[in-house]
Amino acid sequence: MKIEEINNSDSTRFVELLGGIFEHSSWVAERVYSSRPFASRADLHRQMVAEVRQASIEQRREILCQHPELAGKEADEGSLTDASQREQAGAGLNQCSADELTRIKHFNQAYGAKFGFPFIIAVTGLDKHQILAAMQQRLEHAAAAEFSTALGEVEKIALIRLDALIDE
Repeated sequence: MKIEEINNSDSTRFVELLGGIFEHSSWVAERVYSSRPFASRADLHRQMVAEVRQASIEQRREILCQHPELAGKEADEGSLTDASQREQAGAGLNQCSADELTRIKHFNQAYGAKFGFPFIIAVTGLDKHQILAAMQQRLEHAAAAEFSTALGEVEKIALIRLDALIDE
């Protein structure tokens, strides 16, 4: 799809197309709708990111909490969004050994207990070994630094999803 189609969409269609760019956070798309027309995919991403950054700390934390654990409960139940399922499968998280799954689940539990939101990383282009290493490393972060890191990863995920949706 072209950016023109996004720009020409009514509000319902716009949110339908872009509501999942930030996981289960359609309010981001709702807030940028009035900023149309967007000059490019990058412009749309910049404006969506600006909305997230201007949101309250509670709203930003909620965006983080909307993300599923990697190879976690949602994957086990088959309830991942299509985008999350593709992203996790692309990184090989659907083909982990029992030992790798045990390590991921351990890191997910420790990370959630320490930070209060799931471990988030833009998995596109990474393999499960790189992801496991990042999980272990980021557990050492201070809470404020990790909150910022996780939001940065959410922004990367949003760009990857926009890249997959919009041709330029």
